[in-house]
Amino acid sequence: MKSLILLLACLLPLGATAQTHAVSGTVTTEESGEPLAHCSIRVKHTDRHTKTDKKGRYTIQAAATDTLRFAMLGYDTVEEAVGDRTRINVALHPIFEVFEEEEKPVASAYLTRMAGIVTTERPVKLSGEEYAGYEENRFRSALHEPLSTFALEADGASYANCRRILASGRAPETDAVRIEEFLNYFGYDYPAPEGEAPLSLLVEAGPCPWDAAHRLVRIGLKAREVAGAELPPSHFVYLIDVSGSMYRTLPLVKASMKMLTDNLRAEDRVSIVTYADGAQVRAQNIPGNERRRIKDLIDELEAGGSTAGGAGLEKAYEIARKYRIAKGNNRVILCSDGDFNVGPSSDKEMKALIERQRKLSAAQLSVIGFGMGNYKDSKMQLMAEHGDGNYAYVDDLREAAKVLFGEFGATAWAAARDAKMQVEFNPATVASYRLIGYESRLLETKDFNDDRKDGGEIGAGHCVTALYELIPVGAEEHPAGSVDALRYQGRQGTPVVTIPSAEALAVKVRYKLPGEERSRMIQAELIDSGTEELTGDFAFAAAVAMYGELLRLSDFRGTATWDEVIRLAQPGLANDPEGYRREFIDLVRVAQAVCGDDYCLQPGESKAAGE
Repeated sequence: MKSLILLLACLLPLGATAQTHAVSGTVTTEESGEPLAHCSIRVKHTDRHTKTDKKGRYTIQAAATDTLRFAMLGYDTVEEAVGDRTRINVALHPIFEVFEEEEKPVASAYLTRMAGIVTTERPVKLSGEEYAGYEENRFRSALHEPLSTFALEADGASYANCRRILASGRAPETDAVRIEEFLNYFGYDYPAPEGEAPLSLLVEAGPCPWDAAHRLVRIGLKAREVAGAELPPSHFVYLIDVSGSMYRTLPLVKASMKMLTDNLRAEDRVSIVTYADGAQVRAQNIPGNERRRIKDLIDELEAGGSTAGGAGLEKAYEIARKYRIAKGNNRVILCSDGDFNVGPSSDKEMKALIERQRKLSAAQLSVIGFGMGNYKDSKMQLMAEHGDGNYAYVDDLREAAKVLFGEFGATAWAAARDAKMQVEFNPATVASYRLIGYESRLLETKDFNDDRKDGGEIGAGHCVTALYELIPVGAEEHPAGSVDALRYQGRQGTPVVTIPSAEALAVKVRYKLPGEERSRMIQAELIDSGTEELTGDFAFAAAVAMYGELLRLSDFRGTATWDEVIRLAQPGLANDPEGYRREFIDLVRVAQAVCGDDYCLQPGESKAAGE
């Protein structure tokens, strides 16, 4: 009898398989009836899936009791019960709006990258977006203010967000342009860390491309790469905004989080929290190797309702605390447009909430921005800074793959925490200096040695770049201004150099290892050898900075032009395995088409008549 039961048990799967039959059909757009290529068709709650061909056709094996799920970025998801049908045709409804406004010329070749997000060359309405205002860094006197101090970061959100805005046919607001995030979007060929230190430090100088009388200094850090197998166990709380404002972008959020899920290991854990009118726990502490289960839960999410972001954060931190992994990586990953409108929502309230919950849960907060038209960049930036995490913006699937798959270690694991930089300038060789970018990350001089003062997070394998524009001693220009002689402190204006040195500057970097509360330090010095040509990576970084200065109409853009940005970037194309640098050159051409050459004029300058 037992043998008969065992035999029947073994035959059951075969019987189930025998009951499946081929289901074919065509997937088209509801609007035009045109076929949709690469649409995903999956037998729900199984691993059986396929995609449509160029003519929108598909074939898949399914049983009468199965349900087919049709999903494509930019369209409503449709589910169809199979029954006894052998042919199921589906028309998908697009969910991305086209705004009827004046058209602007945009490089259509670039927009092909934006499939599913920007499906038209018409500009997208951006009136509801919010950006934190800041004043561009000015020149400082090396004699009177010899120290420059700021928190380091490796975020690239501003670059991706401005790319999205340009692709819509509009110039980004100046406050949307954070040049440090443009620089840090790209990887650079910095030397790998040696010994036990998690960071390497490189300092070099060259000519300033937009002002021939000035010098440009590049300071580069490289965080140690960490193989996936070497990462400690992680508990990730997926905190997903499913409010009505996420209706258009929720498909991209789902696709992005499924990419992240593909990186998980058996020792990792996932919890899922969503919020709209309130917060809801969808799953708790699922093993990372149950990817199909996690993806099915993500697929079930629907958008609608108001945005109780504060309640969502409270609940996510609560779950992070409940399932905290000792000596592991505990992280809340927020996916949102930042448009909070229920409960705590002001900057002051969000800062207090995050700082309180971060201490209680010992979990970091990574922020991933999605959306357009109502995007609250200022809110997202604030939450990432006070959550001790990183900040990315995802505008399409390729960016999702970059942030959540290709750079998974950097996004999910910090090689160094509370990282800060302090640069001391030698007034014997440097008259004045200007830090390019990092305006929102400036610190007081005393904060550098204060381990209680937060710095930035540097993810595993990430590069961090800082640029300074220097005016050498002897130059006629002194934009930092002058100071009258002081009555009680002796004569001012003459540097007092106690140790003769040819150094232009000295760099110190403080950081904490994960799990430690006391900082460590690395340092380096620079003697400017007078190099008269920028090459390779340095030239490319200068090009990116020049591009940012043009977009934000910097007072210090000097002789910068779109064509000069492209010329400078060319030497750096040899180090471009993923194609991001070539895409940058395409984006510069888009910016030139959208913004025009007026952006290349110096402040107060106007085009001559007839131009």
